[in-house]
Order: sequence, then C-alpha cells, then structure tokens
Amino acid sequence: MLFDVERTTVAGRPALTVRGELDIASAPDLAVAVETVLAAGPAALVVDLTPTVFMDSSGARELVRTARKVAAAGVPLHVVAPEANRAVRLPIDLLELGSVVPLVGSVSDIPSGLEREARP
Repeated sequence: MLFDVERTTVAGRPALTVRGELDIASAPDLAVAVETVLAAGPAALVVDLTPTVFMDSSGARELVRTARKVAAAGVPLHVVAPEANRAVRLPIDLLELGSVVPLVGSVSDIPSGLEREARP
C-alpha cells in the first residue's frame, strides 16, 4: 500500500490523515507535513492514524517528535489511534507512547470546535 499524508479537517481542526505504512521510509514525509501545517499557525492539530496499516519504531519516534514539536508551538494535538487498529496500537501500547503522545480512540473522542483547549 502506498503511503500518503492527506491534509483534511477533523472535528473542526486541521488534520493529517496517515494512510499506508508509517515506517523508516515514510516518517520523514509525516514530519514535513506537520511542519507545513504548523507554519500556518493552526489553533489545533489532529493526526489521524485510523487508516494506517503498519507502524514501526521510526513511525513511533516521529509521533513523539510531532507531539513535542506541536506542544512547543502551543498547539493542542490529538492523535487518533483506534484500539481496533492493532498494527498501530501494538507499538503505541508496547512503547507506552500514551504518556507522551495525546491519544484518542476515535474522531468522536475529540472535542468539537477550534477554541484553545486547557493545557494540563
């Protein structure tokens, strides 16, 4: 399956929908897409991994980098990683990325609207 990062809107927020395999070859493409969105000064960002079919440690590392980069920009982030998508959730859960990456199980778990969310 080909890799693609599509710019979309999810729950009223700019989003990057990741399709295909998020691995050592494609992780840099996600990094470029995140930089492009952040350059526009979004009020929030969603990274949707629902259609992602595989993720290796390079993809996991890029999610951590994304979370840190987006947090440094003061932009709320939601990473959609459904429990049913074992190809994505297994590395996320094994590496305990939920402690660093703000995860939600589905798009419906993201609060609607563009208002800035409280930072913990």
